[in-house]
Amino acid sequence: MLNYIWLGLVLGSVLLGGLNGQLPAVTDAAFDAAKTAVMTIALPLVGVTALWLGVMRLAERAGMIQSLARLLRPALRRLFPDIPAEHPAWGSMLMNIAANMIGLTNAATPLGLRAMADLEKLNRHPGTATNAMCTFLAINTGSVQLLPTTAIGILAAAGSTNPTAIVGTVLLATFCSSAAGLIAVKTLEKLRRFRLPPVPALAEPEPLMVTEPGVNAEPAAVPANPWTWLALVALLAFFAWLFWQQFHAAPADAPPAGVFIRAVNAVSVLAIPFFLAFFALYAALRRVPVYEEFVEGAKEGFQVAVRIIPFLVAMLVAAGMFRAAGGVELLGRALKPLLDAVGFPPDLLPMALMRPLSGGATIGLFTELVHAHGPDSLVSRMGGTILGSTETTLYVVAVYFGAVGVKRVRHAVAAGLLADLAGVIASVAVCWAVFGNR
Repeated sequence: MLNYIWLGLVLGSVLLGGLNGQLPAVTDAAFDAAKTAVMTIALPLVGVTALWLGVMRLAERAGMIQSLARLLRPALRRLFPDIPAEHPAWGSMLMNIAANMIGLTNAATPLGLRAMADLEKLNRHPGTATNAMCTFLAINTGSVQLLPTTAIGILAAAGSTNPTAIVGTVLLATFCSSAAGLIAVKTLEKLRRFRLPPVPALAEPEPLMVTEPGVNAEPAAVPANPWTWLALVALLAFFAWLFWQQFHAAPADAPPAGVFIRAVNAVSVLAIPFFLAFFALYAALRRVPVYEEFVEGAKEGFQVAVRIIPFLVAMLVAAGMFRAAGGVELLGRALKPLLDAVGFPPDLLPMALMRPLSGGATIGLFTELVHAHGPDSLVSRMGGTILGSTETTLYVVAVYFGAVGVKRVRHAVAAGLLADLAGVIASVAVCWAVFGNR
C-alpha cells in the first residue's frame, strides 16, 4: 500500500504542478524536504536517540526492563500474543506509550525506536512488518495524550481566554482514534491480502539469549538490598516535593487551571529529570558500571538515525511536493459540497488532509486557522482537537519501520490512516457537542 501512496503523491504532484504552472515550486519543495529530513530531523535525532538508548541500556542491565515486562504483559497480552512473557519489548513499549501520553515527544520517539528494535528480534520475516509491529504502530498513531501541549501553546499565544478548554475534547477524540486504529489493525491482519507468509521450514526464531550461562555472558546485576531501597525512597521523596512545588508554581497572572491540568503540567516538567536520575541511581546501586553501559547503549543512536534517513527523505519529499503542487487545496475544493452537507467546516479540511503527511505543515495550518477565526472560535477548537488527537502517520511509518529496515509494512498504513480519519471525525463531532451552543 505504501508503494501506491508514495507513487501517487509523486506523480500527482508533477501532474498538478505542470497543470497549475507550479513545477518550480514542486522542485524547490522536493529539495527543501530532503534537506529537512536530514538536517532538521535525522541529525538532531542522533543525540536524543543516543541519550535514551543509553538510559534504556542502564535500565535493561539493572533488570528494570524485565520487571516492567512482567507487569505489562497481563494488561496487553491480547494485543500482542506473539511476544514472549518477559521479552524486553514489553518494557520498551510501555515507556514509549507513557512518554506519548504526557507529551514527551523527544523521549517517545527514541523509546519507540528501541521498542521496534526489540520487536525486530522476534521477526521471522526480515523486511516485513510483524503483527506486533503493526499493532504498536497503531497505538502510536492513535497517540493518546493527556495534555496536547502544542495546540494549547498556540491557542495561548493567540490570546485565548481558556486555551486548556480542548483538553477534554482531545481525550475523547484520541480515545476514538486509538480504538479505531486497534480495531482496524486486528481486523486487517486476518485478511488474506495482509496475512504473513508461512515461515520457511529451515528458519528458526532468534533465541532471546545468545550466550550460554557462564560463557562470554555479561555479569548479572547485584540483587537489591535495604540500602538500595532506602536510596530510591529518598529520591522519590525528593521528586514528590518537587512535584508539590511545581503543582503550586503557576504565575499570578496565569489563567486558572484545574487540578488535572496542573498535575499533568507538573509531571511533564519533572518526568525526564526523574527518569534520568532514577535509572542511573538504580543501576549504580545494583553495581552496574553506569558510564560504560550508558556509552554502549548510546553507540546505537547514530546507527539508528542513519538507517532512517532514506525512509524520511522518501516520505517527506513526496508530502512536500504534493502540498507545493496544490494537491491539498484541490482536494478541499472537490470535497467542499460533501463537507457542507455533513456540517464539517471546510476551513478545517487542509489541516485534516495534511495531518497524516506532515506535522510541521499541520501546525502551520493550525496557526493560520487560529489567526483567521480567533483562538476561542469553534473552528479553532476543532483544529486544536484534531492536532492533539491524531498523529503524523506516514512520518511514524517512515521513522519506526525505517529504523529496523522494514520495507513491506503490510496493513500498518491502512490502520493508521483509518485511525486518523476516526480522530478527525470524532474531533469535529465532540467539539460540536461541547462548544457548538456556546
